[in-house]
Amino acid sequence: MKNLTSQMYWANFAQENKLSDSYQAWSFGNTAEMADELVELVLRGEKTATTSAYPSYQVEGEEIPKVGEYSVVLDGAGQPKAIIRTTKIELIPYNQISEEYAFLEGEGDKSLAYWQAAHETFFRETLEEAGLIFTQEMLCVCEYFECVYK
Repeated sequence: MKNLTSQMYWANFAQENKLSDSYQAWSFGNTAEMADELVELVLRGEKTATTSAYPSYQVEGEEIPKVGEYSVVLDGAGQPKAIIRTTKIELIPYNQISEEYAFLEGEGDKSLAYWQAAHETFFRETLEEAGLIFTQEMLCVCEYFECVYK
């Protein structure tokens, strides 16, 4: 989802830090409102992890994120708001996500119960759109990150 604004945002950061042109640009969630809400949590330092459904990567033929990769995080209008760097990746079954990990996601009251309710709803919707079915045993891509630029 790279656009001219995100390219310029990355170029400034990359030049200051003597980095290459390798980065992704994307927003959290599947609505503009969710993108705005979650990027705000990143900016406040409350969100340092994010979760994706592993089956989505398989269907789309995409590689999962790698440690050390950078991403320009966009708001709901597609404007760059932060740059994050992936620090750790784990593949964990949905039903084995820990309370500690849910807290790092920074959403709602930061509890595992909130995380499960929000993510099950989100995964059911997005997987269904791809012709896939959510299960409690489904692998999740758990991405830990640090905000390096805002």
